[in-house]
Parts: sequence; structure tokens; C-alpha cells
Amino acid sequence: MPRRNLACPDSPKRVVSVIIKLSSCLLGPHVALAGPTGLVQHSLAAPHPGEHALRGKMMIGYGWLSEALPVLGCGIFALLLLALGFTGAPLFLWTALLLAGLWLLAAPFWLLAVFALALTVLNIVPLRRMLLSIPLARLMDKLKLMPVISETERVALEAGTTWVDAQLFSGKPDFTWIRGEKYAGVSTEEQAFLDQQVVTLCALASDWEIFQTKDLPKPMWDYIKKERFFGMIVPKEYGGLGFSAAANSEVVARLASHSAPLAITVMVPNSLGPAELLAHYGTKKQKDYYLPRLARGEEIPCFALTEPEAGSDAGSITSSGVLFRGEDGQIYVRLNWEKRYITLAAIATLIGLAIKLYDPENLLGRGKDLGITCVLAPANLPGVVLGERHNPMGVPFFNCPTSGHDVVVSIDQIIGGEGGAGRGWQMLMECLAAGRAISLPSQAAGIAKMVTRLTSAYAVIRRQFGISIGQFEGIEEPLARITGLTYLMEAMRIFTVGAVDSGMKPAVISAIAKYNQTELARKVTNDAMDLMGGAAISRGPRNHIANSYIGLPISITVEGANILTRTMIIFGQGAIRCHPFAYKEVKALMDKDYSAFDKAFWAHMGHVLRNGCRSLVLSLSRGRLAGSPGGPGAAYYRKLSWASASFAFMADVAMGTLGGTLKLREKLTGRYADVLSWMYMATAVLRRYEAEGYRAEHKDVFEWAMQYCMVQIQQGFDGIFQNFTVPGIGWIFRGPVAFWARLNSLGHLPSDGLGHRLAMQIQEAGVLRDSLTTGIVFSARPGDSGEKFEHAFKLSHQSAAILQKISQAIKAGVLPKKRANLLVKAAVEAKVITPTEASLLEEANTVRHDAIMVDSFGLAEFSPTLLDLGGVKAGV
Repeated sequence: MPRRNLACPDSPKRVVSVIIKLSSCLLGPHVALAGPTGLVQHSLAAPHPGEHALRGKMMIGYGWLSEALPVLGCGIFALLLLALGFTGAPLFLWTALLLAGLWLLAAPFWLLAVFALALTVLNIVPLRRMLLSIPLARLMDKLKLMPVISETERVALEAGTTWVDAQLFSGKPDFTWIRGEKYAGVSTEEQAFLDQQVVTLCALASDWEIFQTKDLPKPMWDYIKKERFFGMIVPKEYGGLGFSAAANSEVVARLASHSAPLAITVMVPNSLGPAELLAHYGTKKQKDYYLPRLARGEEIPCFALTEPEAGSDAGSITSSGVLFRGEDGQIYVRLNWEKRYITLAAIATLIGLAIKLYDPENLLGRGKDLGITCVLAPANLPGVVLGERHNPMGVPFFNCPTSGHDVVVSIDQIIGGEGGAGRGWQMLMECLAAGRAISLPSQAAGIAKMVTRLTSAYAVIRRQFGISIGQFEGIEEPLARITGLTYLMEAMRIFTVGAVDSGMKPAVISAIAKYNQTELARKVTNDAMDLMGGAAISRGPRNHIANSYIGLPISITVEGANILTRTMIIFGQGAIRCHPFAYKEVKALMDKDYSAFDKAFWAHMGHVLRNGCRSLVLSLSRGRLAGSPGGPGAAYYRKLSWASASFAFMADVAMGTLGGTLKLREKLTGRYADVLSWMYMATAVLRRYEAEGYRAEHKDVFEWAMQYCMVQIQQGFDGIFQNFTVPGIGWIFRGPVAFWARLNSLGHLPSDGLGHRLAMQIQEAGVLRDSLTTGIVFSARPGDSGEKFEHAFKLSHQSAAILQKISQAIKAGVLPKKRANLLVKAAVEAKVITPTEASLLEEANTVRHDAIMVDSFGLAEFSPTLLDLGGVKAGV
């Protein structure tokens, strides 16, 4: 049969003729058709001469679709293929449709034969493996198209678990499953501790007092030990509190809302360190001895990892331990280390060390280089050097250098005993995968909630031009942003620790939480500094915010510096760890396991095809064709499905075109990390809104947070498209794709109207303000500045209606044109307000004036208020 041009019919007359024929065959008798020669009345009594022939051709099949519908037929065929891709149909369905479609479209025999042969090879696994997969694997290995993964990287990749991150990376997240994931809460016992011991601890000293004395006062230290704050994560059977991750997180958040040095002092022993490592990996003897002592505060722990030449590249540590046999026949470890930035080191009694362990005499029979190992060194051993402090931005928590010279410990001091030798990196990565999700993200959320409480009150009680500054649009904008981001941060905190309490160790999610929570805390605090102006920059006991502002770069820097976390860990690790097939392919190539490679690679190809189709269809439909679990967040679930499909497809494009060089393209990987991060944050916001029962008072803040997330996702995509510089295909993304993305954006920033409503709501005394700032320790002692702010805030609202009466009297000419608060006496005389109202107004003015005052110091007492430790040794 001659080949037909399927794209271009012979002429318009031919198209119309075919339509007439198809109509007559499909629609039957008495159909009026417009043919080339005009209207023709067609019926069974007068069949068209070619009708029976065409009907026969259609029934038998070969080429009838191209004959009947030359353009539309191709379109239908393309839509069917797109539908298979969108749904992720199995290969046999693709095979059936492709062959049937080519046959019906009258493809030449040689093309049918080629497709049939290719599809046969793909469907018969042994044949596919021999003819395609093995040669491809060898070529990829030769060209080094896959990244080479070191042993250190392998351990990091295999540490922890995947969670919601894998769903978002899949391109087709199961939001029904996500909605069923735990939304963390605390037990009755844990809540009692939060309401009693935490509040009592905060009342023992203000943040200003801690900064002035440059240490926690002795009553605080004693109370911390007595109430076992250092043993929150120690199991109860060893005398600890055995708290959940949610309770640990709540304690840190509440302490951080009161004082950062206090929060850091408590959270570090409950984070990566001796207690956690011993609880998970210690021998029974080690647990029985050390865990009760750590829980009671008899031992003050620290953990030393960072060195002058090993920071982010922890695998480059030079601190060492050498095994040797002592005169008593026992095996010992001779330790030498130089560490810095170690919290609590100067006062620690038990030092956890990450060292490289060597066995030159092969005493353990496992070779001479055993690798990174975690060892416990009592601080009173000969050769241990402590006693000095760093000055981290003037924030007075113990952060210190430490060194050791020929310090000898028993091999029993290796965490996990002999079996723990060489397993230190695995231990650290597994613990960090969970621990990074708790401490610093919780500290950041606590600061954000404190800032929201503070600025919402200040916006009401601070007046300019006769009105509260919160009525000005310039103040509304940062106040709405503070409110919306605080809601988002708390959602992410609770959702993330819920995963840890469910037994997960979400390595990538914990990196997302650490990076974004600390960055958002910085953004929120910067907005608060701008909003409060002079009251924020004048340090003193009245100032709640300056010390938090000063200390924020510390949380940005520690537990994985944020630049590293964004550009290397979130996507660099996530691209391999969370992708359903990438790590399987890499591992199969490294192991020369061609069967595993064949299975992973072709599944990966199907994954790419599915996500490409989903991305296209969801983009064209603006996500409307995506599934959704329903509810008020349904539209956002669909947009997240759209974003997920596009992200997964673009991730595969980047990995496929850049290969092993992708991890060096940190500007690009950082943008991928942004997209993944904001998709997760949007998911957390949705989870919070649902878990809390779609609270009516949260509707506007939920909408603000979701719209903000969508814009950040879009900005991440825009950065990827505009900077995708791969030769050959880069222009497609920089040109047509980027242009379409600008026309078809995922969302826009929250409107001024929504921001106005949110700013007004947070300035009201009521459910929204209380629910967004629940749990903070804003006022620990009677008469402190927090209590003054709250009292002034309350009276300002109570007196607002009275001021309005005076203002209306001024407009009516009853009272002279002066500021309302200066006309109280005149208003009483004019009977505009009652004496009782006047008394309330006078009290409100007095309290408000006191609340907005800032601290000042005499010349003699000024110097000790500076951020200066004094006598700091240069170069240490």
C-alpha cells in the first residue's frame, strides 16, 4: 500500500470528502452532508458508491484511520499516547497502542517492522539485557556518566530514611498517604513538664541577665541538672525523661523564645552527642554506666567533630586514634586531637570524639586503617586540654576549642566497643538524619513565635501621627509576612518531628528543615528589626529581639552551614537518595550488577516519560487534571502535583545531561533545592490546616502561606530554566519553556488585601494571635518587659473606642484640633467621655508610654553592657 502523508492532506476538498465518507459510515441513514459539490441527501435507499468499500476498509483496519481522519486521527493517537504517559501505563500497553496505531495510520511495512522488533527487544528481559542494558552500562561506566560515590558519601546516602521527600521527588505524590502521616503532639506528662519545669527554669534569669553575666546563673545550672533537662532523650530505664521528639522540640522552642544561650545549653546534650550515640549504639556496659550519669547531670557532655581543616568536609578530619597493646595485655587507644567550635567543651566532663582509627599491628584483624570512629574521653585524663572559649557573636554559651595529646583510653571507650571501630561516620550520619530535624529548627520556630507576639503588640501600642503604627500599610507588609511565615515555620516544625516520632530518620527532610527554618527566622527577625526601629536596636533588659538578631548567624552556620546544606545536601543528596531509581543505577554500576542495572534503568526511563507527560498535561491544565484528596486545600494539592511532576522531570533532565558534574553546579542544585524545600513546606502547611480542623481564624494565614510557597517554587523553576546551559537543549529551557512558565505561573505573591486582613487580625487580642504564639515564654516574671507589652496591648484595645469618641468630637468641632490623648480632661468637661473612661484612657497612656521606652545606661555602667568577653586570646 502506498505511503500516505499523514500531516498534510492532498487538499481541503480531500479532507471534506473523507469527512463525508466517515460521517456516512458512522452516522447512518438520513444525514445531510456538505460535500465538495454542495449538500447531498444520503440515505439507505441511495447509498454512496464508495460507502461499502470504505466501510469494509474501516472494519478490516489497515490504514482506515489515516484515510478517514488524516489530521484528527494523528491527534487522537497522540492524545492516547499522552494518556498512557500521564498514567504511567506499563510497557505492554505502550506496545499494543503503538503497533495498533501505526497499523491504523497506514505506516509503511518497514516502519512497522522496526517498531515491532524494538518493542520485542524491550519486552523480553533477557534479550533486552543482552542487547541493550549491558552495552549501555559499560559505555556509561567508560564515559563516567554516573557520579563516583566514595565510601563516605555512600554511608551518608544510606543513612536515615526517605519520607515525604521521596513522594515529592516521584512526580506523582500520594497526598492521601501524606495526609495520614503523624502530626506531632505531646503526652500529658510532657505537657506538664512544659507548663511547670520549663516556665520555672525561664523565671530563674532573664536573657539580659545571662548576657550580662556571660553564663547561666548557678540556680539555673542546678535546676537543669535537678530536673534532668540534659536527659530528655535518655530512656527512662536509665533515669532520663525519655521524651518524644515532639516534646524535645517543644522544650527547645519555648526556651529559645526566652533566651538563646539557655536553649543552646539545654539542646546540645540532647542532640548529636554522647547520650544519643550511646542510646543507639552503646554496649550494655556503656549504657549502664554513662546514661544515668548523663541524665542526672553528673556528667556534662560535649561532642567534638569540627577541626581547623575539617568543617563541612568532615571526612578530612586529622584527629587520630592508634590501637596498641598495653603491658597488661589489653588493647588501648592513643588519642590525639585538635577541635574547635565545640559547645560546652570548656566545662565538659565527658568528651565525645570523632577520630580516624588506625590499627598498625592489625590487633583487631580488620586491617590497618579502620576509618572514622566515635570515642569517649573523660575530660580529667592526662593530655586533655580544655578551659578556653570562643566568642560567637558575643552570645554567652560555652563554645570552645579542645585538644588532646597522647590521651590513652581503653578500647572499651569506643562507642559500641570493638564492634564500633570504624562505624563512627555511619553513627553520626544516622543520628544527624533525625537530630538535625529537631534542635535548630525548633529554636528558629520559637524565635519566630516570640517575634510575632512582640511585633503584633508593638504595632498597636506604638503610635505615630495620632494612630497606631500598625494601621500604616508600610507596617502591614512586614507584619503580615512575619505572621504568615511563623504559621508556616510552626507547621514545618510539628510535621517534621512527627516523622521522627514515627520512627523515621528523614535525612533530606531534616536538612530542608534546618536550612529553611534558620533562614526564615533570620527573615522574620529582620522584618521585626525594621518594624520596631529604635526599640529593636537599643539593647537592654526591655529589648526582647536584639540578642536573637545577634545570634542568628550562629544557627545559620552550625550543624551543616546553610550554603552547603542548600547547594549540596538537600538536592545533591536528595537527587540520589530520594529518586526511586538513581541510586539503584549507580550502585548497580559500581557492583557490575547488570541485572539490577537493567531493571532500574528501564524503570527509570518509564519514570522520565511519565513525569514528562504529567508535567506537560498538568501545565496545560494548570493542575486541574491532577488527583486531589479534596477539602479546602484541594486546589493547592493539584498545584503541588503539577510542581512535583515538573520538578521530577527537570531533575532527571539535569542528571541525564550533566551526569557526575551536576554536584559541581551548585547554583543550579541550589535552585532545585529551593523547589524541593518549598514543596515540602507547602505540604506541611496543608497538613497543619487539616490536622487543626480547618480553623476559621486560620483561613487567611493559611492562604497567605500557601500563596507564598507557590511563588517561591515558581521562582526556583524560573532560576533553573534561565540558567540551564547544557549545550544542545539548554536553549529550549531558557527560551520557550521559560517564556511559557512566565505566562503560566504556579502563583503570585499574596495580594495587598490579604496582607491587610492578616495584619489586622494579628493585632487583635484573640484566637489567631494566641494560637500562632502558643507555648512561648514571653513573660517569665511579674513586671518584666513582656508583661508590660501585653498589659499595654490589652489596655490599648480597651481604650480604642474611647479615643474614637474624642476623634469624632474633634471632627465635629466640639473639641479643639489636638491629638486625642491630649484632650482627655477637655473631653470629660465636654461630656464626650465619662470620668471612668477618662481614667482608663489615662492608665492606657501611662502603661503604653512605659512599654515603648528603651533602656539607657549611665556612663560608668555602659561598658559592661557591651558584647565583649574581655581578655580574649588572639588567634584562638
